[in-house]
Amino acid sequence: MTIPTSTYRIQFRNGMTFDRAVELVPYIKRMGISHLYASPVFTAAPGSTHGYDVADANAFEPELGGREGFERLSTALKQAGLGLILDIVPNHMAASLENRWWRSIVEWGSDSRFGHFFDVDWTRRLTLPFLGDDFDAVLSSGDLSLIFDREAGTLAFAYFESHYPLNPGTYRAALDGIDLPLADQIRQLASRASPEAEDDFHASMRSLASDESADRLDAALKEISGNRQRLAALHDAQSWRLMSWRDAPKDLSYRRFFEITGLGGLRVEDEEVFEASHALILELVLSGKVDGLRIDHVDGLADPRAYLTRLREAVGPDCYLIVEKILAHGEKLPGDWPISGTTGYEFIASLSDVLMHPQALERFSAQYSDLLDAPLDVDAEARDAKAMMADVNFAGEVARLVGIAKVIGEQQNDRSAPNDEALRSAIRALLIAFPVYRTYGNRMGLEPADRQRLTDVMDAVRKGPNPPEETALMSIGRILAADVEQSADGLASEFRMRFQQLTGPLMAKSVEDTLFFRVNLLIALNEVGSEPHPRLFGLDVFHADMQARLSEQPAGLSGSSTHDTKRGEDARARLYALGEAPDLWRASFDAWRQMNRDAVVSLNDGPAPEPAVEWLIYQSLVGVWPQEIDVEDAEALKALEERFLGYLEKALREAKLRTNWSDQNAGYEKAVMGYASHLLGPGGAAFRRDFVKRMQPVFDAGALNSLTQTLIKLTAPGIPDIYQGSEGLDLSLVDPDNRRMPAFDKLTSGVEVSADRASVQGIADGRLKQQLIASILPLRQQHADLFLHGDYIPMQATGEKAEHIVAFGRHHDGRKLMVVAPRLMLDALRDGSRMPSPNVWQATGIDLPAQFSGSTYKDVLTGQTVESADLQLSKLFAQYPFAVLLSQ
Repeated sequence: MTIPTSTYRIQFRNGMTFDRAVELVPYIKRMGISHLYASPVFTAAPGSTHGYDVADANAFEPELGGREGFERLSTALKQAGLGLILDIVPNHMAASLENRWWRSIVEWGSDSRFGHFFDVDWTRRLTLPFLGDDFDAVLSSGDLSLIFDREAGTLAFAYFESHYPLNPGTYRAALDGIDLPLADQIRQLASRASPEAEDDFHASMRSLASDESADRLDAALKEISGNRQRLAALHDAQSWRLMSWRDAPKDLSYRRFFEITGLGGLRVEDEEVFEASHALILELVLSGKVDGLRIDHVDGLADPRAYLTRLREAVGPDCYLIVEKILAHGEKLPGDWPISGTTGYEFIASLSDVLMHPQALERFSAQYSDLLDAPLDVDAEARDAKAMMADVNFAGEVARLVGIAKVIGEQQNDRSAPNDEALRSAIRALLIAFPVYRTYGNRMGLEPADRQRLTDVMDAVRKGPNPPEETALMSIGRILAADVEQSADGLASEFRMRFQQLTGPLMAKSVEDTLFFRVNLLIALNEVGSEPHPRLFGLDVFHADMQARLSEQPAGLSGSSTHDTKRGEDARARLYALGEAPDLWRASFDAWRQMNRDAVVSLNDGPAPEPAVEWLIYQSLVGVWPQEIDVEDAEALKALEERFLGYLEKALREAKLRTNWSDQNAGYEKAVMGYASHLLGPGGAAFRRDFVKRMQPVFDAGALNSLTQTLIKLTAPGIPDIYQGSEGLDLSLVDPDNRRMPAFDKLTSGVEVSADRASVQGIADGRLKQQLIASILPLRQQHADLFLHGDYIPMQATGEKAEHIVAFGRHHDGRKLMVVAPRLMLDALRDGSRMPSPNVWQATGIDLPAQFSGSTYKDVLTGQTVESADLQLSKLFAQYPFAVLLSQ
């Protein structure tokens, strides 16, 4: 199998095209990267900024350069000896009219050739939740009209720029009373139309668009559009139903991706759908132009195991496969999945065990509770967020599960079957209590491990607050475990699949996209892959995680920034450092609140911003504050303000407390944005000077943390993944901020500029980090087996500063590597020094395991020879505040 030694993730779109990527190939090769790792490159919905809303899975996005552009990139990569990994999206596609598969089911309903491609409940009309108000209101306002869509070759309902095609079977009713030759021709075409020949039908309709009477037909259709009753009747005759976007959470006839109604669930478990949606993907893999695939949101699939097995059979044994999958702490990937591992969110969580002070969460939690004047119960907050999601955002999905469970009960003639409300309560309680993204049951039921997990969750529900009726809980448990009569097997399988496809989105939206913006005591930990529950941090946990990683997924990706992380890796590194100083933080926070108290606005529902949001604002500023900015630089501050306000708007709406995406509180949002603008505007100069003065040690300790987490990523078990631009200083915020085009000109020139220990600026601005990457990644190519298969050996520091060191070794076939790096360094910088002196490490050394002693090593960064008997850190850290030693 092709296993990368490292990957470089590029986000296509937003200025990044195939040809722009070609220009970066020499730089990527110079950095020591083995594989370019590309975001989705297939045709997406118009205006897409990310490509996950695929409209045509078998064509390259024209704006990226189309097929020709891709071929140029493929050739450039091959000539440079680099591989290519593609991000693919099997779970969903754009529910837009630009997607011809989706457009076909809108036009023909369940009779469409693609009616089974999407996860649609065809016992109902296809819901199209894209109106700004309910249908009757939009109809009354005159915003709907009947048109001849000449470009598409259909009669259609027009709602501003969207044209929803009528079913040809309703054309006669639409044209009733229009006495034109063109109308007769259209009637005749429609009478012969069929979904099997829809392309011919549309072509014939388009050929009529130039008819001289087309304008007269438009006028006639416009006149009909004034008859609201007739328009409503025509709408009722369609296989689709227009509705308000606000009603989607409770009334949707198709499975969507998370809460995004513009992304329709694809039934890729169907063999025909798999083949149709993977034709180009398989061509690229089998032709050797693509070496690996990243499967987006694998938990959204009906049966991930079956899908991955089919994909492995199709691409062959050599293709590198990884999945986007969030693992709870201690959760393992199913061992029979034919993949190399995950995209590495759990690796980010492991890094916090190195860089977070063991008592940080406890100390900041106490301060946060004091601020709120109430004890903080994160578990209760998580339950509340999940309950809101189940009751509001995913109410339609829950209702569908209730309906299936009710039918199963009726089929089994169970007179004691629970009623709808009892079933809903039981389903809701299980969803809220579920501790992982999902189980992986199939048509046969649950495997033993998942059955045990279900038993544990049901026990937790019984012991929790307000448990549901036992009969209802047991009924749902039997359905999930396939303990039903044979006649109900089909429905039970559907229930199981839909329940499993719901637990993941509900977890993600309630924790990552709600709780992580509500509870902000230490936002470094509010990260994808992390968990909100209180715990202690420590090296023992980290080392255990790395040993498990080597055993379970040595070829999984190790990420530290992605397009989905809540903040860039260096912003997180700073905030880890802040976790070492609860007293500094609280004193600073109180001072800043006092300095800016006049910018707080009193509203009827409370101050804006409230204290908890002020806490979030100031912590976020610590993470994002640009290294090179001057507190008086109006232009730079304005650029920062634009980015920061976008982040803050998203944070407020995701929290769903005083405002949200569907019901914005404009007055509240304006007041909070005004507060943030004040901090970065002319009136905030005194604050900014105080802010930088107080936080400079945190910035510097964060720079050291950045080097340590980079070293770990480059050398610990797993394949290092470098997200575009994060090889330099990555102080980005949540998307879309983290999807901006990096300053590649600066990065490509900076890789050749050395940064030594004497250059504090070089460490602080990311140049030394970039140099580290460019020095160590080539080693991974030279010694691939050492990094892929080498034993992971924790090492113990000894002496006065032992707790401030993380050290480990890799050992394989006689080759040895040792990594020694600093941690928890804020106190060493509180005296005003920008970087720790080597004297800090006097009387601190490394207790070498036997297999690493008696050897001579070369320091990868300095080139100096080091004897294993002389690992005193004051010497080892003489030039750089870390060491990477490779045996000679």
